[in-house]
Amino acid sequence: MTRWPPGMIGSMGDAMSGPVVAEYGTGGQLLDVYRPAGRPVGTVLLWHGRGSNERWVLRPLAESAAGLGVLVLVPDWLPGAPDAGWSQLHESVDFLRARAADWGGDADRAVLAGWSLGARAAMATVLRPPREGWRPVAVVGIAGNYLTSSDPRMGPPAAEDVVGTAQTPVPLWLSHGSRDASVDVRSAREFAPIAEGRGWPVHYTESPSDHAGVVLAEWDPGLGHCRPATAEHAVRAGESTARMLARAAAVR
Repeated sequence: MTRWPPGMIGSMGDAMSGPVVAEYGTGGQLLDVYRPAGRPVGTVLLWHGRGSNERWVLRPLAESAAGLGVLVLVPDWLPGAPDAGWSQLHESVDFLRARAADWGGDADRAVLAGWSLGARAAMATVLRPPREGWRPVAVVGIAGNYLTSSDPRMGPPAAEDVVGTAQTPVPLWLSHGSRDASVDVRSAREFAPIAEGRGWPVHYTESPSDHAGVVLAEWDPGLGHCRPATAEHAVRAGESTARMLARAAAVR
């Protein structure tokens, strides 16, 4: 297992200002496309967490990754839908495959990433591919729960699924905050050696931050939702995650 140190490596670049907003799927869900200033070094499909239609939470992280040369697609989805949001997640994959090339991306070499519940869904997707003919070249799990499963529609815990799956291993990149009060850091710490023991290459980064900090955000009690990070620990942790996305996506 490769353990990357917390904090920043290298320097942030420039991204084109503002995302392109597109509709995808049969329900007209919205999706943001974050474009790098030059030719993309890689492509990432990034899923948000449990809150419905919260793609905006991931804007700071997506902008930072785009600044490193990555084309990032961030869709809204509805985890509370009757099918737990799977139809929208699947349709976002379809959008990636159909449209990534419009912005210089490569859907056949794309990385699937997710934060919180999105990380669990991303891991389930690579262990149990829902779409014939497409599979990510790597998965980035950010502050995900891989040890337990409270919703059978999401499948068994990843720590169990990775043991029994017949899927060919792909690199797994895990980012977690050691101060995470929402998903205990033990989830990533314990899952990483299990996956590695089954032949899945694992790259693990642990940052001294919390659940939101690892995506360059912080919880604001007054607003009742997350906002872009200002605390140093969150800025450093989120930028570390952006670099992880860039490392995972820069495959040729």
